[in-house]
Amino acid sequence: MIQHNAWRPQRGLPERSVSVLRCGEMGLSYKGEGVWSMIAAKPHALSLILRSQPTRSVAFATMEEIFTQKRLLRSKIKKDLRSMDPTLRSHQDDAIQNFILEAPWFNCCNRLCAYISSSSLREVDTSKLLQNVLKDTTKILYVPRVEDKNCHMRMLNISRMDDLIANSMNILEPVPVDADGNDREDVMLADEPVDLLLLPGLAFDKTGRRLGRGGGYYDTFLSKYQELVRQRNWKQPLLIALSYSVQIIEDGVIPLTPSDVFIDALVSPSGFIPITSAAHEINP
Repeated sequence: MIQHNAWRPQRGLPERSVSVLRCGEMGLSYKGEGVWSMIAAKPHALSLILRSQPTRSVAFATMEEIFTQKRLLRSKIKKDLRSMDPTLRSHQDDAIQNFILEAPWFNCCNRLCAYISSSSLREVDTSKLLQNVLKDTTKILYVPRVEDKNCHMRMLNISRMDDLIANSMNILEPVPVDADGNDREDVMLADEPVDLLLLPGLAFDKTGRRLGRGGGYYDTFLSKYQELVRQRNWKQPLLIALSYSVQIIEDGVIPLTPSDVFIDALVSPSGFIPITSAAHEINP
């Protein structure tokens, strides 16, 4: 067997929830202290073996099957979102944003990343949140900019909504330079860490699983940023997703792959849903 780079489950992923990734003689083996190592002898397609409890039966699925399951789940959630009554959507947008604006953990944070909501994608609205942050001179805000089709996304600092322009998908994102022609600060190059990230997604559960739109942009960025934080011995930021009620589904239904990053908490119309110990600490 050839041992490859170690893989550590993202914060919030119970070690028991993924026992091994395997295909023929390729797999991930648990090494203790949260570290899994890749072992391989033959380049077959990976299989993911999931179990929610150590004593339960093990379910096998090839990576192709997992991606198919994700596509089907995305289609269902998108259909559910399209079917939402506009008045209900507006009420839930207001409830979620008002809850965050009143939350001590939000008011105490000085540096954060947040997504810019897109109505065409039926994401939870963040316009009120962004306007509030930009009016607060004590807060520093970074928002996403997609650079290419290879999962490359940066989080750049903005100081006003006029710093944003619509991209080819008609989604607002920051221009790479400011009005003076200076490069905007990239959060990956900042001297200080962010306290939290407000994240979008298509579906979530109360164990921390998050289903994105399939591009891998957020999972790739979050993995890189979490590694940067570890290297610099900073405190890991809280990963908090905003979700309509219809997007919160039964635990364990969202399929997993090794690149999936777990969230710390959800904010839904009913309030704050802590998942990890870090989230419970800020919302006792």
